[in-house]
Amino acid sequence: MTDPSYIDTSKPHPARMYDWFLGGKDNYPVDEEMGRQLVAMDGRVLTTARANRAFMQRATRWLTHEGVRQFLDIGTGIPTEPNLHQIAQGIAPDARVVYCDNDPIVLAHAEALLRSTPQGATEYIQADFREPERILEEAARVLDFDRPIALSLVALLHFIADEDGAYDLVDRLMRALPSGSHLMLSHGTGEFTPETAKQAAELYEARGMTLALRTRAEVERFFEGYEMVDPGVAVIDHWKPELGARMPDMGEGPTPGYGAVGRKR
Repeated sequence: MTDPSYIDTSKPHPARMYDWFLGGKDNYPVDEEMGRQLVAMDGRVLTTARANRAFMQRATRWLTHEGVRQFLDIGTGIPTEPNLHQIAQGIAPDARVVYCDNDPIVLAHAEALLRSTPQGATEYIQADFREPERILEEAARVLDFDRPIALSLVALLHFIADEDGAYDLVDRLMRALPSGSHLMLSHGTGEFTPETAKQAAELYEARGMTLALRTRAEVERFFEGYEMVDPGVAVIDHWKPELGARMPDMGEGPTPGYGAVGRKR
């Protein structure tokens, strides 16, 4: 069995690349090398990473103001302030947050994710998104599954192919959550620059990773049967920009990603 604390520096990892995109230092030369290749293909990669963080902040802020007090954040990434629990607990000190990621380097920095308010709680699970039952079992130690929970999947699902069960995995997680829970996600798209997206997907495949950029319609499919929060599935910068934390317009065309929040009836 692989040691869960073992960090493989021989190949890039999405969480560490994301850290590099955000200007962090918790990444390795192999992550920076691939990051620079992607930036050379499309300079918006850097602003898209920041736009994803900004979306997370706005969506968390909106959900907390709407009364949500529990969050399950999968694909957490390396801590980058403000983290989700800091936003939620800054509004509602009793908010409870469970983080989950599969990269050992996130585990190494998990202490930063566990600094909860006295009234609330934060916990970290070292697990893969493809292990929904395990995630749910461990999350139930902190979260009350009889009360609404927001499932946060920010910049995660474009690393899970249809063939790997992306839609089924989301459905299995959401089916375990009670009525009134929410699904919040952001997702990369290749709709605006299909040729560049094809090249990026080939680069990921060559490095042993998946890049499954989806169309707006394909992202909407994750929300089938849910009550969509206005404005529905939107270009990520256009999802409730009035809540702040929005990236400035770089004049390079639409940010190649979508964001949305839906409520489980």
